[in-house]
Amino acid sequence: MLQIFGRASSINVRKVLWACAELHIPFERQDWGNGFKATDTPEFLALNPNAMVPVIKDGDFILWESNAIIRYLANCFGGEHLYSREPRTRARIDQWTDWQASDLNRAWSYPFMSLVRHSPLHQDAEALAAGGKEWTKYMTILDSQLAKTGAYVAGADFSLADIPIGLSVNRWFETPLEHAQLPAVRAYYERLSQRAGFTTHGRNGLP
Repeated sequence: MLQIFGRASSINVRKVLWACAELHIPFERQDWGNGFKATDTPEFLALNPNAMVPVIKDGDFILWESNAIIRYLANCFGGEHLYSREPRTRARIDQWTDWQASDLNRAWSYPFMSLVRHSPLHQDAEALAAGGKEWTKYMTILDSQLAKTGAYVAGADFSLADIPIGLSVNRWFETPLEHAQLPAVRAYYERLSQRAGFTTHGRNGLP
């Protein structure tokens, strides 16, 4: 059975859990990181030298990096409906998946650490304002894309890209900052909320 290493409150672990829900993959999960078993121990470092969750173990195969994991799961567990093999369709899915991991993630880092984690190192008012502005910029890009597709981030159908993007949208709405009016993002949030995997692992009260 697939093993997942990582606490269920982690946004990156939740990507894997949601993917498993969409693909009907049974798994066993162990709590590691931030309040649970430490990830800087030799035991965990043997799984991931970066000391980060999530990690999966599928038989004798070990994999880390959340977006790599969900691609692997789609490839191995009948996920072509989520991760098309057609090159251009797959490239569009990869484009938005990677955008979430780089540009969007970087944009929400300071506001999230300040307003949700209450980190004492992230309480500079000017930096917070700049971070909120940057986050809004990228959410506006997402709003424009969703207005074009009228449905999901990579097109008319739900795809693997909607898992990381959807969790980031949940983080946007769960972070107590002034939110710009982004109607396509709001409609997308409600659309995703019709999926059991998202209500269980995404819109579940966690940022």
